[in-house]
Amino acid sequence: MFKEFKTFIMRGNVLDMAVGIIIGAAFGKIVSSFVADVLTPVLSLGLGKVDFSNLFVALNGESYPTLDAAKAAGVATVNYGIFINMVLDFVIVAFAIFLIVKAANKMKKAEEPAPVTTKECPECCSTIPMKARKCAHCGSAVAS
Repeated sequence: MFKEFKTFIMRGNVLDMAVGIIIGAAFGKIVSSFVADVLTPVLSLGLGKVDFSNLFVALNGESYPTLDAAKAAGVATVNYGIFINMVLDFVIVAFAIFLIVKAANKMKKAEEPAPVTTKECPECCSTIPMKARKCAHCGSAVAS
């Protein structure tokens, strides 16, 4: 059983997937930091110094200065500002992946078409080997 597990783990696609997941997690942290520390402050400055992470609605109807104050009071909140940050994270990650896949597809070597090994008989339209001088189906002579 251990030998089968070792064989499974050592297959190329499992290792590739593991590397992809680890790099993806690290990339996600970079994007989250970019959104929270670079993009959101610039956007909030352009929108009148709005802090997206503090955009929320207290469900008890009262007003709180910050999300932390509402949570400290034990109030249920709808945190739409945090949702906006997560949407920005997703859009940036999706765009980055799009660019990576686009670059990988450009670098991918165009596959050569398979060599032609058959042709069509001009008399009966059946498929015959390229080297055939007579059609096996109708017996007519075929030009090489």
